[in-house]
Order: sequence, then C-alpha cells, then structure tokens
Amino acid sequence: MSQYQAPLNDICFNLFNVWQLDSWWQRQPQLQELIEADTAKAILEEAAKICEQQIAPFAADADKRGAQLQDGNVTLPQHYYTAYQSLSEGGWTSLSGDPEYGGMGMPKALSMMVDEMLCSADIAFSLYPGLTAGACVALLQHADEATRALYLPKMYNGEWSGTMCLTESHAGSDLGIMRTSAKPNADGSYALNGSKIFITAGEHDLTGNIIHLVLAKLPDAPAGSRGISLFLVPKYLPDAGGEPAERNGVTVGSIEHKMGINGSATCVLNFDDAKGYLIGEPNRGLACMFTMMNYERLSMGSQGLGAAERAYQNALAYAKDRLQGRVSEKNANKAEAIIGHSDVRRMLLNIKAMNEAGRSFATWVASLLDRAKYDDCAASLQRANLLTPIAKAFMTDQGFDACVTAQQVFGGHGYVKEWGMEQLVRDVRIAQMYEGTNGIQAADFMLRKVAADNGAVLLTLLGEIKIELAETPIDAAAALESYITQLQSLTAELLAQDSRAQSAAACDYLALVSYVLYGYMWYKNLAALQSGVHSAEFITAKQHTAAYYFSRILPKAAGLLALLRHDSAVIDKLAAEHF
Repeated sequence: MSQYQAPLNDICFNLFNVWQLDSWWQRQPQLQELIEADTAKAILEEAAKICEQQIAPFAADADKRGAQLQDGNVTLPQHYYTAYQSLSEGGWTSLSGDPEYGGMGMPKALSMMVDEMLCSADIAFSLYPGLTAGACVALLQHADEATRALYLPKMYNGEWSGTMCLTESHAGSDLGIMRTSAKPNADGSYALNGSKIFITAGEHDLTGNIIHLVLAKLPDAPAGSRGISLFLVPKYLPDAGGEPAERNGVTVGSIEHKMGINGSATCVLNFDDAKGYLIGEPNRGLACMFTMMNYERLSMGSQGLGAAERAYQNALAYAKDRLQGRVSEKNANKAEAIIGHSDVRRMLLNIKAMNEAGRSFATWVASLLDRAKYDDCAASLQRANLLTPIAKAFMTDQGFDACVTAQQVFGGHGYVKEWGMEQLVRDVRIAQMYEGTNGIQAADFMLRKVAADNGAVLLTLLGEIKIELAETPIDAAAALESYITQLQSLTAELLAQDSRAQSAAACDYLALVSYVLYGYMWYKNLAALQSGVHSAEFITAKQHTAAYYFSRILPKAAGLLALLRHDSAVIDKLAAEHF
C-alpha cells in the first residue's frame, strides 16, 4: 500500500531559509501578530497529521469507491465526510481566508505548502476545499459587501463549498461561444439557463450548500469573450436568516467516469431558470473568473508536486527494500537492493531534483503573491502572473513524469494496484489538462506574458538573477549564468518573429525558461545552506542533488536552445489531409 509522510524539513527549509519568509512576515503589519516561524511550524505539523493519518491511508479506497450518482444525488467515499469535518473544525478550510469574514488570514506561501500535502494525500479529496478556496478569492475581490458577508463566512468555515462553472460541451478553451444565458428578473436577480460540463465538485452532500460561480451571457451582451458575465448561483437559496432553504434550479445531469481522481464528483450541471446574482460588472465576468482560475492554476502545480512527492517516497522505499541483481562482482552470489543500480539511482535522482526545485519554485510564486497583496507591490504581481503558467504547466508535466518514473522503479509491481503507483499516474494526469491545457498555458506564457510586454518582466527578472549570481557566486553559478545569457539572446530572437512562429515555439520555450529557473532554485537552495542549523545528512543530500541537477538535468536547456533556433515553419508544411 502507498505510504506518505509530509516533507516538513524541506518545506520549512524553503519557507525560512531559502526565502526567509518568517522575517518578511514580521515586517508586515497585517501578518506580524498572526504568524511567525513557530506558529507556521505548528500549523504545518498539524496539517501533516491530518494528511498522513486521515486522508492518505484511504486514498486507494476512495479511488475504488469513487463518487456515486443515484436519483440525482451524489455520495462520496465514506471517509471523506470525517476528513472534511476535521479540516473544517481545524480551520484548514479558512487558512488563507480574510479574517474580516472568519478566515485565518495566513499568507499564501504557507497555505500552498498545505495544498501540496493535501494533494500528496489524495488529489481527488483536495479538490473539494481547493475549489472552495478559489471561489472565495473571486468573491472577496469582486462581490459586493452584502454578498461577501452572507457567503464567505460559511464557505470559510466549511459549511458551504464552491465551484467554478465555465466549460460547455461545445465551448472549452473558446469560452466566447458559450450558450448559457442569464435574463434579468424583476427582483434584481437573474434567471440562468444552460448546461455546463466537467464541473469539479458540482454536486455532493459533503456540505450543506454549494455555491456555483457561473459564466453566462446577458441578452444584450457583446459577441465573444467580451460579452461574458459572472453569476453566483447557490444550490439552495438562502432564507432571510442566511440558511439554505429553497432548492434552486440547478441539477446534476450525470457524473463523468474518468481515468483517475474518482473520488472527485465531476458533473454535468443543468441550469433551468436557476436564480443567480451578478458578481462584478456586466460583461466583465471572464476577468473576475480569472481571479479564481489563476488561483486554481497554482493549485495544479501543487497537484503535480504532491503526487510526485508521494511517488518518490514510495519508489525510494521500494528501491531500498527490493533485492534484485548484482551491483558488483564481489557480491556475485547475493542479490542486492536495486537502489545500487545506476539506472534506478538515475530515476530517483531525476525525481528528487525536480521535486525539490519545484517546491522552491512554488514557495517563490506564492511569496510573490503575498508581496503583491501585503506590500501592494506591482512588480511582484507582474512576476507572479509571469510565473503562473510555469507553475501550472511545467510542474504538472514534471509531476506526471515523476509518477511514471517512480512506477518504473517498481517494475511489474508498479502496474499492480496494491502498490498504489498506478493510481498516482492516473490521478495526476488530469492536472496537465484542466484549468487550461498545458499547451494553452505555454501559448499564454509566450504570447500574453512575454511577447505582450516585449519581454520586459522576464528579461528584468533574468537580469536581476545574473546580478545575484555575480554578487554571491557558488559552484555551478557560472554555468547557470551562461544559460541565462543564451536565454536572453534567444528571447530577443523570438520577440522579433511573428505570433505564428512564437506559438509554434511556446511549449519548448516554456520548458527552457523553466529549466533555467529551476537552476536558479537550486542556486538558492545551496546559498541557503549557509543559514540556519541543518544536519550533515541534510546538507550532503542537498549538495549532491544540486550537483546532479546542474550536471544531468540543466543541460537539457542546451537542446531546447538549439531546437528553438530551427525554423518552426516546418510545422505548417503538411496539409491536413496528409496527416
């Protein structure tokens, strides 16, 4: 059976040594009374207990039982109810919520570490509190005060949950062609009609009410994505006391039978004159929803990292225990643990190096969002927006690769359900697809994040990293600086090309930038070893893993640099009928 232990040492190393966030927290008036290092460690330790003891051991059973639809009602695996109650009672569903409405007010960098643990424990389960937290962010930023006061306290405390309703059967990435309509009612509300698909946590009995955030079009809406508005549509309409009362016109048509995350209820939702309330300005719904979607895209990165961490832990334990083959001639008559084999070590080091760099990267992005929020720092927000597609796309690509690689360590046993590895492969696969496929993330990164400002944010960031490398040189800094210089030059070349060529380069370009920035993460890890108290074992492991990254993984950037300098026009040479 698959096991899990939260990597608290590395999480704390990133928070307090790599990024020194405890010192920054103490300089923020809104945080200094709420959070410091000891409080953060206590929060992480308690979250780890819930994930390790109440969620992770039952993930295989949840996968087997799945979400079940009968007579219009969806039921979930039994232990989800007690686990969710523990989360709610412990305040975990309100960890980063606004204190004005009952949230704990913790920084995103801390809550993102808890997100990783939840995803390691059971991705399907993590989606229920995760979607709710994202919906709360959207309501906090775009709803009026009366709406915030009515809905946020109950969503923060876990009584109510939330969803995000975008996709229709004919309208996936192209939301501008959606058909769901919203017509004004006499009382100021709206009547919504239409159908949405792939709605995560769209129907269940885990909470007393479900708050749907729905994209729809008003009767006089402009064509395309500029004519989309956002509406709050509760499953049960609150009465005068704010309690769930009349059932709204939202019903589940079916639930999807999926490759993985079977404990997550992925629903077709039908809206039949469902009463909804406008959030934000008319025809500005997509901008409001992207507040939630950007939150969810960071959560996708946590899914990739969380699954990869659990996969690594189990592959490592198996490699140390499994006796097979002979590593050296002196043991010719005795089988040895497979961790001695070069190829097994290669696979484990690939996962370990990418996981630890990914954790540093996730902490970095989350800390930028915190700086944008608490310092009102526009530059930090720009950088967070730049890096979000990498957090979503690269971290989930690497998460899937890690799970497949860890499965390979098990050999044939990795294909057998009882070891839990095949479930990790199935569960994490969806993270590359939903909240915008990774190809779309790459296009967004290339066209909207880099080309749109002529590379200003990215190139400024790369320039500052080079200055940091020069001021605090360590081993491998010279090699990393060389790759940054080449990336700067290539970026200028791509910016001089047309959008078609840039689109063709997008996936490889995102990967190139990611490998270089992961190199920067390992630089930060090595530099941070000089601060704090660390065991000799921890220091040695970090140093050797960093050396592996710089010698065996970062050179992939050279191949991408060469590839991206070839003419991409060949992609368009073959006519559709010749495929």
